[in-house]
Amino acid sequence: MIKNRLLEQFRSFYARNYPDDMEMQIEYFAIFGGLGWEIDTAKSIELLIQELLLENYEEINKKIEDLTFSNREYLRLLRALAVGDRKIFSAFNRAGLNNANGGSALNFLQEKGLIQIEFSREEPARSLSPTGKLKREVARHRISHKVLFTHPFIRFWFYFIAPHAREIKEFKFESFFKDFQIRRHSYTSLVFEELSEVLLNYNLRDAQILSSGSYWDANVEIDILTITMQEKVYAAECKWSNHKVNKKEWHKLSEKCQKLGIEPTQIVLFSKRGFSKELLARQSKKLALYSAQDFEALLKNIKKEELIDNFFS
Repeated sequence: MIKNRLLEQFRSFYARNYPDDMEMQIEYFAIFGGLGWEIDTAKSIELLIQELLLENYEEINKKIEDLTFSNREYLRLLRALAVGDRKIFSAFNRAGLNNANGGSALNFLQEKGLIQIEFSREEPARSLSPTGKLKREVARHRISHKVLFTHPFIRFWFYFIAPHAREIKEFKFESFFKDFQIRRHSYTSLVFEELSEVLLNYNLRDAQILSSGSYWDANVEIDILTITMQEKVYAAECKWSNHKVNKKEWHKLSEKCQKLGIEPTQIVLFSKRGFSKELLARQSKKLALYSAQDFEALLKNIKKEELIDNFFS
């Protein structure tokens, strides 16, 4: 459901704004996606952030407060979910919430359509012996679901803007932009990962997908793990950086699959800036490589009259 919504927002953003290339499309979408605004992509991303968001902070913040009833617990949880590892229990801790008030806040944010749960696929640990006991650290491990924001803009707001609200209100933007330059690639990585799953599953659309999403347990994290009804397994990693991906990332993902005890039908790597020549030479049925420009496949047959993704409408 959330991936379909993300695809609709991605297509809407392109049809409204026609960025020059897919790298720009992804980076600008990660910030303004879901707003339904027409923006001038000829301007730098920093200038657009200042003109559209920072200088209109009070107006936008009022709309967000209206959505959340200005409830401090809801707002603290949104901020914790935006900047943390997305795990629910660690977000509760970061926000200073317990399971009761944290759960209540989580349910409210879901009902408002701001977030959606991504359920863990980790199996509970069991002893091999019927009467055996697990090691203490294993027994204490708690499986935690994660959260995804339904609109990229809302996550951007709580990731970057909310922490600098006091200075922004006074039209002091230096601290915000310093933080933005340091963490912008890290921020965009999650949106790139979500879109990569959309593209992977789009290319597998003739297969019946049984399960798809990120995978995490106590020992292993994989960006995307997609399993089809035909028992085919696709394991993927996504890198949003200015460096070409080399075979080291391929080997790392292969090792993760071994730890998990799976033999993938295909390993898939997604990269902002492409791949080393050595890795490109190794493409095969076992290794698929996608760069930013490959996301054009998601933008076919867009009808502008169908675009209705204005978050604040």
